[in-house]
Amino acid sequence: MKKIGVIGSGFSSLAAAAFLAKAGNEVHVFEKNERFGGRCSKFETDGFLFDMGPSWYWMPEVFENFFKSFGKSPNDFYELKRLDPSYEVVFGPDDKVAMPADYEALKQLFESMEPGSGAQLDKFLEEAEYKYKVGMQEFVWKPGNSIMEFADLRVLTSLFKLDMLTSVATVVDRMFKDSRIRKILKFPVLFLGATPEKTPALYTLMNYADLKLGTWYPIGGMHKIIEGMMAVCKDQGVKFYSNAEVISIGVNDGVATNLQLKDQLVDGFDYIVSGADYHHTEQRLLDKTWRTYDEAYWDKRTMAPSSLLFYIGLNTQLKDATHHTLFFDRDFSLHAHEIYEDAKWPTDPLFYMCAPSVTDHLVAPEGHENIFLLMPLAPGIEDNEQLREAYFTRISDRLSAHYGLDFRSHIVFKKSFCINDFEKDYFAYKGNAYGLANTLKQTAFLKPKIKSKKVKNLYFTGQLTSPGPGMPPSIISGEVVAKMITS
Repeated sequence: MKKIGVIGSGFSSLAAAAFLAKAGNEVHVFEKNERFGGRCSKFETDGFLFDMGPSWYWMPEVFENFFKSFGKSPNDFYELKRLDPSYEVVFGPDDKVAMPADYEALKQLFESMEPGSGAQLDKFLEEAEYKYKVGMQEFVWKPGNSIMEFADLRVLTSLFKLDMLTSVATVVDRMFKDSRIRKILKFPVLFLGATPEKTPALYTLMNYADLKLGTWYPIGGMHKIIEGMMAVCKDQGVKFYSNAEVISIGVNDGVATNLQLKDQLVDGFDYIVSGADYHHTEQRLLDKTWRTYDEAYWDKRTMAPSSLLFYIGLNTQLKDATHHTLFFDRDFSLHAHEIYEDAKWPTDPLFYMCAPSVTDHLVAPEGHENIFLLMPLAPGIEDNEQLREAYFTRISDRLSAHYGLDFRSHIVFKKSFCINDFEKDYFAYKGNAYGLANTLKQTAFLKPKIKSKKVKNLYFTGQLTSPGPGMPPSIISGEVVAKMITS
């Protein structure tokens, strides 16, 4: 039995803790905040239950496989419901598209927008399915320590079919001409933190996850997943500590031995796993001698966007609202340029609305609506209350026009969350929301390494290392770390 300290309690930390404990180790999880779950924490107020972060449940088999490893299933912890429509996309006044869960209905929808696109969608998703299966079976499980992990003939052959050197935008634009279809097929990669023009076409696998595997929701909120994972951890004997911020990692002769909390020193560790922000762990918790990467390295990384978030409680319900709504009624290219190329608050933003109360009566009082708003934003730029309120006014005016009511007059609760909060609550580098962007130069073995090069028993997990951002990749990252330690 080894004593292992895990920093953070997000998806990757919980997955690592569960598998490490299953292998017979003594595992301790230290969370700086009062609430567990990292970015997937929750808060309740005035009868509303708000998920603070992730709101899209894709790739359900990753969650199923995690729980199956411990003799459980998601149904032991939450009721999973497939959404239909999966989501709605608003392109302009009286121009919106609801994405049906049924694939044949989806093909008919595409055909109505662009003749011949139904057959093209079959071809597109056939290629995306191949990428999904190879990607999920081969690439995401590789720790990314070396290019040699990808050197066997089978993987090298796959690389060409996976379109690693072609962009998502190139593939989509080659196969479809309708601008609305192009936007629909390009949007999923935004979860990976880069524009479709700079994201390898491998990640059209996200379209297969979206359009074939479906969009789901756990009744009771996304935090139900965290509760289930924590229950699994506790069954394996994992110990949890909240309000337990780690302020330094003690290293002796290249070996991490202790964690200094604000009020106590916890020592005797054989391994340390950090699911906290990678930059924060190295630059603030380790002495300079033991850092693999310096500030210049991090400054050159392409970070995924941050977000301006609003948690809204309404004393009415929105007519014809769907669970997920994407407001693509503005210039996508301009907003993307102002995130990735010319970092600043957007001139005319796109945004996303989640209304879980459309699906789940548990998250809002009767007759009320639970609203989560997200506007993508460049990381590392100025953040203040005046800017937040100015953009809230603009977004709420568009919601008022779309739903035909005075949106602001029905608000009974409002809370914002932005760059400064990501930095404060999660120590997120430059206030990013999604980790490291999955650009070609930051894919696979080109990501920050899971295992420290200077501290032999220090490991990293989560969205700033392999395989990347998102709930399913983070869960996989935790399992990969656990296997590296226990193998």
